[in-house]
Amino acid sequence: MRCFAVVLVVPFLACGSPGQSAGEPDAHVDGDGGLMPPTRGFQIKSPTIDIDPGKEVTYCYYFHTPNTVDMSIKQWSSHMTPGGEHMVLYLTPTDLQTPGTLSTAQCGITDRSPGPVWTYSAQTEDGGVVLPDDDGSGTPLGQSIKAGHSGFLQVQYLNTTGAAIHAQVELNAYAHDDGVRVTPVGSFFTLNHHIDLLPATPSGPTPGTVSGDCTVAPDARFFLMTTHTYKQGVHTFVKDGSTVLFDSTSWAHPGIATWGTPSFYSFTSGKLSYQCEYLNPTTNEIKTGDTAATDEMCMAIGYYFPSDGTAGHFCLNSMMLY
Repeated sequence: MRCFAVVLVVPFLACGSPGQSAGEPDAHVDGDGGLMPPTRGFQIKSPTIDIDPGKEVTYCYYFHTPNTVDMSIKQWSSHMTPGGEHMVLYLTPTDLQTPGTLSTAQCGITDRSPGPVWTYSAQTEDGGVVLPDDDGSGTPLGQSIKAGHSGFLQVQYLNTTGAAIHAQVELNAYAHDDGVRVTPVGSFFTLNHHIDLLPATPSGPTPGTVSGDCTVAPDARFFLMTTHTYKQGVHTFVKDGSTVLFDSTSWAHPGIATWGTPSFYSFTSGKLSYQCEYLNPTTNEIKTGDTAATDEMCMAIGYYFPSDGTAGHFCLNSMMLY
């Protein structure tokens, strides 16, 4: 199982959020193992796609969120049919493809930054995140989702069986009741474009490292931090000056760092420093890209408040784009 969920708005947390287990309080499962739609909120369900034996496929499903009014989301829950490696929910300012489109072309963030906002992610068949219900003053946290918001699901499947599998993803967004006062949450996410891993040599895998330093506002209070790479990743970390906030040696199970009331976490150095280290055992040169079978990623993902309720913050390499 890989622990990895995301917020906007929330990252990789397929294991629940501080103080609660994934799926609480109302992520009900239907008779087929899928998710019952929330009473208040919305559900996104991708079309079924057949994956042949031995194939690894990354595809995107484009949509408008089904909510007809603006909502503040307090919880995400997701379900992937067997074979799902990871899924990411991106929200976008405009339609990148016609809603309802299912495509493998330009599927992700690396060719479209800035624009897509990393909003939620899971690397287990059943994942979820529950936002903290107290910002330190008794006010719950929430992610703002506009009515009919443009977005897409990026989904990776690996079929290790001897027969075709029928891949589908369900995502539930559970909303606060209308009129509930919330503190808005934003995502802080990085992307490094400088990955270039040379092929392995007869003496062994080829190492590589990329890193970045991103400006963080002094009033931003973080409650979750993690990283994201593909299978060549062997070590990732996030620092505040010399203080290590997050450290992982597993690309598949990176884990999370969390903070809660009363203080959460604020960056005293004013900089979020991140680094990803790799070993390339293949005969191919590997660069930054969205396809897990052939590319690599280096991302740090955190969730903070208060935000202005829009796109959060995105840092490309070491440059803050918004």
